[in-house]
Amino acid sequence: MGGLSIWHWVIVLVVVMLIFGTKKIGNMGSDLGKAVKGFKDGVKGDEEKAAEANPAAPAQPTQQVADKSTIDVEARDKTRL
Repeated sequence: MGGLSIWHWVIVLVVVMLIFGTKKIGNMGSDLGKAVKGFKDGVKGDEEKAAEANPAAPAQPTQQVADKSTIDVEARDKTRL
């Protein structure tokens, strides 16, 4: 009653191939590949659109660090009311 052995998986694969046929399984694989590629292109396109839509955002100026032990922080003034 343990896990499934390799022979169980082989029998399952043979049954699936008999039911669907190799051509249909190949078509499903290529369709799945196209869907993944389309999803990646869609995500990439959304990131590019967001970058193009927000060009007015001020870019952080690059700062040079004298040595690796220097920590650069931004201080804010606190005012009491």
